[in-house]
Amino acid sequence: MTREAEIEQELIKKLACLKYSNRDDIRDRNSLENNFREKFDALNQVKLTNAEFERLLEEIVTPDVFASAERLRNWNTFEREDGTPLHYQLVNLKDWCKNTFEVVSQLRMNTRSSHHRYDVILLINGLPLVQIELKALQVSPRRAMQQIIDYRNDPGNGYGNSLLCFMQLFIVSNRSQTWYFANNNNEH
Repeated sequence: MTREAEIEQELIKKLACLKYSNRDDIRDRNSLENNFREKFDALNQVKLTNAEFERLLEEIVTPDVFASAERLRNWNTFEREDGTPLHYQLVNLKDWCKNTFEVVSQLRMNTRSSHHRYDVILLINGLPLVQIELKALQVSPRRAMQQIIDYRNDPGNGYGNSLLCFMQLFIVSNRSQTWYFANNNNEH
């Protein structure tokens, strides 16, 4: 019987073959945000100050899934400390190969009231866009789907108050069955 950890490692190996960098150093909210900062600065050829980066996070982190998706697709503007505008992008849609593609596993997102762990997350430019929940063969993917929905509906979840707000797609698999569904605002 194949254990979930083995399935996870096989998936990460396949993603590495597709040129995803395995980032086993990203395990918590702080390391996720630091990685995003590094990727943001590189993509936009800028060096934000600590205060600017904190303000940027306050501006872009939102519980509104559609606002996050729109921010991913568009050029955005941020006011620097000196009052000058910074026109930035989160994903390079014109030259997609200039984006960075990474995979993280066993990310723990602790918030004030919840302590969730996510099996595999795909990052583009440091932003978590795809969550993959894996189950052993004898476990129905519906159980993983319910887990995602429970995490998503938890009032203290990271989906509305961290970079997880950029999550676009959920994938669940037990190797024989794979299902996926889009992230939505709760009212949808």
